Amino acid sequence: MRFYLDHAATSPLRPEARDAWLAASEVIGNASSTHGAGQDARRLLEECRERIAAVLGSDPIEVVLTSGGTESINTALRGLWESRADGTTAIALPDGEHHATMDTVAAIDGADVRRVGLSPTGRIEPNAFGAALDGAALATALVANNEVGTVNDAGALATAAATASVPLHLDAVAALGHLPVSFRALRGDAPGGAGLVAMSVAGHKIGAPVGIGALVVARTARIAPLLHGGAQQRGLRAGTQDVAGAAAFAAALEQAEAERVEESLRLADLRDRLIAGILSRVPEAQLLGDPVDRLPNNAHVLFPGAVGESLLFLLDVAGVAASTGSACQAGVAEPSHVVMALGRDEQAARSVLRFTLGRTSGDADVDAVLAVIADAYARASGAR
Repeated sequence: MRFYLDHAATSPLRPEARDAWLAASEVIGNASSTHGAGQDARRLLEECRERIAAVLGSDPIEVVLTSGGTESINTALRGLWESRADGTTAIALPDGEHHATMDTVAAIDGADVRRVGLSPTGRIEPNAFGAALDGAALATALVANNEVGTVNDAGALATAAATASVPLHLDAVAALGHLPVSFRALRGDAPGGAGLVAMSVAGHKIGAPVGIGALVVARTARIAPLLHGGAQQRGLRAGTQDVAGAAAFAAALEQAEAERVEESLRLADLRDRLIAGILSRVPEAQLLGDPVDRLPNNAHVLFPGAVGESLLFLLDVAGVAASTGSACQAGVAEPSHVVMALGRDEQAARSVLRFTLGRTSGDADVDAVLAVIADAYARASGAR
């Protein structure tokens, strides 16, 4: 039997999303065509966009459907960079961001990166963030850290960006389904063109199929398109739109939001039992990230003296699926940049595991980890 504790990488497909996808796939026609079949597809697409917008706290026209979080992040950062009017070159970039953000910024020619350090628990401090904003072309930040699970004060970060009149992108991929994520609420009273202008989310983190996500883009935002070849979606994302994917995303998003409060409490209880059990069985282990203000499904643990990859292998042999960090770095044996951003050394950054729970998780998953973790740690650390 296999026990899955890697929901932050991808969460199992929801039956509601699968059914919605299958039903929508029967609709014939390109949503950009003017004939009746095309307009039927367009009608369904826009109904789904309205449903997605309702959950994300935005206007429907602000929802740009994408292939997922990575494309959304690339579109936001590159689009904001290319559309800047005054030639500014600074980008405010907190340490510990997802690689989709870090690698995109690194690929932007001419960018002057202003790094923002994290607290020892992985938080982006609003004052430090605000200090990096003066005269910046754009800024970006995580709503919640995808590795260590620390929840940031996204509202304060958005306020700081609005005060400095700097366009801000928020990466809400890890937060979606676990925290209230409202573009309108986070944006507050920011004036046009300043403050929060874009927010990224991905469907497969909440039980939609892989390959569908969204970038919420404020009506007033100036963002150059990443893809060219059509005028779809305000011209921000050219190409034939995925009606079935939108239907599946809308279904998964509505279901995730409907159960979010109750499910967060349930997952937090499981998470806390998992953390307490690991720390009691492996006294050397340390919980990373904020002990209180963290995602309800995340347990990120440092196992001193053990190689994370070895622990991962031993757990996998025992039927337990976890991770050493972001799935986007799967197969790449490198220390966690997030752990190093907390002030830990490279050895510690190679000695971590991330356990993430989801709607299919239960006591049996926690029990499976606790049954094998002490022996796995002993073997991985060479204790015997």
